[in-house]
This record gives sequence, C-alpha cells and structure tokens, in this order.
Amino acid sequence: MKKILVVEDDPIVGKIYKSRLEKHGFDAQLSTDGQQGFFQICEFKPDAVLLDLMLPRMNGLEVLKKIRAVKEFEETPIFVFTNAYVTTMIRDATNAGATAVLNKASATPHQVIDLLNKTFEEEAAKAAGRLAAKETAGSQSNPPVAHELYTAYVMAGRARIAEMRKALAELVKIGDSAARKENLEQIFQKLGNHAGNAAVVGSTCAAKLALASQALLKELLDGPKALTPSSFKTIAHALDCLFDLTMGAVPADLADRPPINVLVVDDEMLARRAVVMALEKAAIEATAVDSPEVALDRAKTTRFDLVFLDINMPGMDGFSVCEKLRQTKTNATTPVIFVTSTADFQARAQSTLRGGTDLIAKPFMLMEFTVSALTHALRVRAEAARRAANPAAERATAEVIV
Repeated sequence: MKKILVVEDDPIVGKIYKSRLEKHGFDAQLSTDGQQGFFQICEFKPDAVLLDLMLPRMNGLEVLKKIRAVKEFEETPIFVFTNAYVTTMIRDATNAGATAVLNKASATPHQVIDLLNKTFEEEAAKAAGRLAAKETAGSQSNPPVAHELYTAYVMAGRARIAEMRKALAELVKIGDSAARKENLEQIFQKLGNHAGNAAVVGSTCAAKLALASQALLKELLDGPKALTPSSFKTIAHALDCLFDLTMGAVPADLADRPPINVLVVDDEMLARRAVVMALEKAAIEATAVDSPEVALDRAKTTRFDLVFLDINMPGMDGFSVCEKLRQTKTNATTPVIFVTSTADFQARAQSTLRGGTDLIAKPFMLMEFTVSALTHALRVRAEAARRAANPAAERATAEVIV
C-alpha cells in the first residue's frame, strides 16, 4: 500500500483528499502546517507528498527545500499546489525540486489520484503502481461531492469571507505599514484556502476568482504603494462576489462555458495589449479596439460580458460611448468599467450618472483588470443562472414590479 502525506492547512480540503486517497487504496496521513509536515515526512516516510505552498509556521517552498536536502527523499514525488496566476511561485517551486506544479483552481482530487497512479506505474520497480488499473468505470469524471462536505464548504467559506472583508475594512484605518502588511498576508492566506475549498467541491469559477484575487494581493504585498482606493474596491467587490457564489447553486464552470468575452476600448496601443494579456491569463476572451466608433459597431452585433472603457479618447469620450452602448439591444445592461487617470469624486459621480458600473483608476495593476472582469461577469452570470433555474420566482418578481 502506497503512503501519501497531504500537507494542507485547510481542514475541509485535507479531509476530502485523505478520504479520497484512502478510498483508492492509499495509506494517507494529513499534516496541517509546514513545520509539522516536514517532521511527519521524516517519521511517516511517504511514497509521495501533496504539498500546498501557502502554509502556516513554515511555507510550502521552505518545506520543499528541506525535503530535497534530505538524501532519503531526493527522489520522492512531491506534487505542489499553487496559484497559476503567480508565475514566480510556479518557477520557485519547480527550481526547488517539485515533481509537478498543480493549478489549485482546476486540479480535482480525482485528477491528482490519477497522476499519483501514473507516477507509480512509471516506476517499474514498484508493483503497487498497478492500483490504477483497479479504478472504477467513472474514473475520468469528478464524482459528486457529499452533501455534508459541500455544506461545510459553504459555511466555512462564508465565515472566511466575512473575516477577509473585516480585515480589508481595517486596512483603511491602519497607518502602520507593518500592520497593513500583516492584514494583507492574512487575506492572502485565506483566499488561497478558499480557492482550495472551492476547487475540491467542484466550484471552479469561485476557485478561479479567489486565486486571481490572491494574485492581486501578491502584487500589493510586493509593492505596497499600489494599495490605492481603486485596488481596495476591486478586492472588496471580489470578496462580495465570492460570497454571492455560495448563495444557492450555480454552474461550476460559470466562467468557462462559454468563455467570458470582454471588449477593451483604449486609443493607446500598449495599454490595450497589456490589458488583453492580463485577461488571457484567466482564459478570458478579449476584443481590443482603438476607437469609440469601432467599439460601438462591435457592440451592436456582439454580446459582451464586460466592457473596459477608457474615458479620455479623441473624438468621443468614454462617457458618451457608454451612453450609446446603453442604447444598443445587445449590450444595454452589460457592465461597463471606466478606466481613468483620475479617481476623484467628480469622476466617480460622472461614471455612475453616465451608465458606468465601476471605475479603475490609473496607475493600475494588470491583475486588477483580471479580478474586475471575473467579478462582474460571474455576478451577472450567477444571477442569470439562478433565474433560469427558478423561472417561477422570476415571474413572481416581475408581477410585483408591474
């Protein structure tokens, strides 16, 4: 029987992985922090390790380096879970000796078990690798999560989001830079935990948003000067959306089927390209145009999930473009995010009065566009999915309005 050590601080994720591994014939143990995980590796001597990078007491990267420094574990397969949006984490884990780096948003327990079986099969001297042949007929699908586990995810998730929202609100009042960093790190850690929870219960849309938000937090931690009212607001909206995604069932692949489609309108070529690259990292389809006229032509024939609209453009400013968008049949209600070099009250008031949904102020971080796009698109799609699932309630609401 192959021995697997799971090093994961979140109890829901750890419980799911341990139970699934045991169900598939593995001897699984769970460790809830990095330091304990390293000691347990030395005692348990696992055949493989599943290691989250965001851990208390000792982070996963430090654990990985310490494991590889012990000759006995130089070749032990170590599969690392990390945030696909933070490329430095992927590079550092690979350089430190990770066997494979798994995307925390999309790797399901079943896929991880398949990967473990394949790894053991490829080691010809290990007969236990034949366990993979005993998989049941439905092995390629992600089996439904037990109701009690999903309920635990929802309850823990709502409590965690409330804690993050409180920590974010406190950041506004904190003047000490060290204390602000500590608050940011707490939110960063909790977002990673929420992503892991969402992924294992199959809510890939929530996992994707949580990891994108965590990547934005990483940029803020690396460059605290970028902590602006605009970035505060973007993170707050993302947390609200994550909470919304726990309120009633929504399709797990809400962000992917079909892919989110965004229109980017900016007369500056470099700005357009940068935004498109940021969106494509999250598998968001982006159509970039350099003039208001072209944007309006596209908007008449294509339904977009979201529009990023620069305010200061020659010929027609963004406010006028937004007003004309609201007159089209295809994008009359599409969220419009204004992009501006000013973030004063007048600009915010004007954006609301002219039909805008939100505003991002320059200078901005590119991950802010990714988080904002996911937040607004998922919120609209979730509302539409709930209406489609409960048309009777929708009709009752319409009758009350009439």
